[in-house]
Formats: sequence, structure tokens, C-alpha cells
Amino acid sequence: MLRYPLTCMCRNIRSYAQVRHFKSAYSLEKLYPNSNTDDIAVRYSAAEGGENEQEQFSGYIPVDKLCVKHSKSSGPGGQNVNKVNSKVEVRFNVAESDWLPKHIQDKLLEKKKTKVTVAGDFYVTSDRTRSQMTNFADCLQKIRDAIAEVTREPKEPSDKDKAVLRMRVERNHRERLKAKKIHSSKKIDRKIYVD
Repeated sequence: MLRYPLTCMCRNIRSYAQVRHFKSAYSLEKLYPNSNTDDIAVRYSAAEGGENEQEQFSGYIPVDKLCVKHSKSSGPGGQNVNKVNSKVEVRFNVAESDWLPKHIQDKLLEKKKTKVTVAGDFYVTSDRTRSQMTNFADCLQKIRDAIAEVTREPKEPSDKDKAVLRMRVERNHRERLKAKKIHSSKKIDRKIYVD
């Protein structure tokens, strides 16, 4: 199977990591001017981590280790749609991503099979807006949401929830048996007895 190397496939990825002159009005530097974003990520992972900080995902995604591809977007938008490559596809190899803990890598491969290619690349796409940067940010958020979804532990049902579920199952059984009796009586009434 032909697999593209990350260096050929990735276009314009360095521009995302190296552009420092443009800051959005919603960037962390403008929202929190006297804070260090790396310090926030470390404090976030320490607060969420509990027993072991290395086994938790901090929320930080290294942009230089992602493969970003741009293409023309679909949908309405006039001639601008045919000119601008605003759709963004972000992918990374799960097994080679050292920024993700091993147990999260395994859960991603197991629970998100539809988003993983044969080569082991996890990919997301976004064409919600007509801006490359906004779609790129949306892809990063989709990756964070997928990681949060696979690491979320299932909630144990309470005794009240178990009782409600049991009552629903019993009611469904009663209704099913009642429908079977009605159907059986219809069939019996249709029979013709000949002496």
C-alpha cells in the first residue's frame, strides 16, 4: 500500500506553527495577557490527572506533528468556493504520536475505527466556515473531543435508574405478550370448522 511520507503530504503546516505576527481577538495572549499558555496546560493536566500526570492528556496538540491538507470546500458560497482552499483535513499517525499516552492511543484505535485509516492515521475534516484558520481550529477541537470521548468512563446507573429500566422492560414484555394474544385470537377467529 502506498503511504505518503509526512514531509510530502503536509503543506503549510510550518506556517501555522511559525506565524507570530497575527493574533486573533480571541487568542489566549489577548484574553489573558499576563499568563503563560504552557503553564496553563501543565496546571490543567495536574488538576485533571489525579494519580499520574503522564497518563492524562493535557489538551495541548503539537501542531508541527500533524499533517494538514487543504482542499476546496463544498456547499453554497458563490465563486469564492471554486477559488479558495478553505476545507481542512488534519491527520496524524496514532501509533507514532508521542504526545498521547499509550492507553489513549489504544482507545482511539478501538473506539474510533471509522476515523482511522488502514495505515493507522486518525483524521478529521472541517468545512464549516470559509476560513482556513477557523476550520483548522475546528479540526483541533474535534481531535480534543474525540480524545475526551474515548477517555470518559461510563457512568454507573443509580438504584432509581435501575428500577425505572426494569419497569420499562417488564412493561415491554407485557405489551408484547398482549399483542401476541390479540394476533392469535384473530387467527383462531378466521378458521373455518367443517363437520
